[in-house]
Amino acid sequence: MPALRPALFLDRDGTLNVQVIREGKPYPPQTVEEFQLFPDVPAACRELKAAGYVLVVATNQPDVGRGDQAQAVVEAMHGKLQSLVPEIDRIEVCYDPGRGEPSLRRKPEPGMILDAAHALGLDPARSWMVGDRWRDIDCGQRAGLRTVFIDFGYAEELRAPPHFTVKSFGEAARIILAHS
Repeated sequence: MPALRPALFLDRDGTLNVQVIREGKPYPPQTVEEFQLFPDVPAACRELKAAGYVLVVATNQPDVGRGDQAQAVVEAMHGKLQSLVPEIDRIEVCYDPGRGEPSLRRKPEPGMILDAAHALGLDPARSWMVGDRWRDIDCGQRAGLRTVFIDFGYAEELRAPPHFTVKSFGEAARIILAHS
């Protein structure tokens, strides 16, 4: 049996691509044209991939479940993401709007991470979660990952302390590479 591999689990909006801020809160872009990567993302992902990490995006997209966003638009954004960052190995998406019975795949639950880890032979003990919201940090910790929080100063509080706090994805990548 092959050895389990380390992975980097990445939130999408506010981590890889520029989020839309309204009244101090982050929102996803609404169109493929609005979907723009942070400038440091492609090079940082190349470095992380070269260091041996499997790159997995884990993103809640509840607007689809609420009917406020077409799934085809989200999938087109993911196509754009994978063309700009071909180092990404997998994209896990939860469309659950968070109403009623909670989904085990909707962050902060760790289902997307656990599903990808099982499917790809990943080692949570050697893996990381990078995100810009409390749900990302809680999700990573529930899955047994080290966590890096990208702090944009949103009008929301973290619920669990991250292992590291940074101001950009490039800074997160430098920390991960230094601790590999």
